[in-house]
Amino acid sequence: MDGIDRAILRHLQEDGRMTATALAQEVGLTLAPCHRRLRELETSGVIRGYRADVDPAKINLGFEALVFVTLKDRQNMKAFEIEVTKSAQIVDAQRLFGDPDFLLRVVVADLPAYQHFYDEVLIALPGVEKLTSTIVMKNLKSGGRLPI
Repeated sequence: MDGIDRAILRHLQEDGRMTATALAQEVGLTLAPCHRRLRELETSGVIRGYRADVDPAKINLGFEALVFVTLKDRQNMKAFEIEVTKSAQIVDAQRLFGDPDFLLRVVVADLPAYQHFYDEVLIALPGVEKLTSTIVMKNLKSGGRLPI
């Protein structure tokens, strides 16, 4: 990966809908080499995909909670991870080093919807010993870009 590839990635992080023509112009390439580099970045998995940045509050998903999860033991870890990836309300999930074991970001409509999700889904996840929730008051920064 060279400076031009990094410039391509910086521009696409800012505007994933940028046309290849505009991108080529921004990074100082002609169209064909820019297309080739884009395909290589996509094929190699450097670019994982393109998506829209949706405002959750505008689609009635304005309640967000961070949930720290401690598992009883490691025997259920794989099953837990599989179930977490199936839940649409869990929009981010990280396995942590140390205690707790996982951090989940949950997005739902409101507090009653979160209570229902907590009671029906989170508690039932395989191997859960302890759940600790923190309600997000305000998002200061989201969808951060990688420092390329």
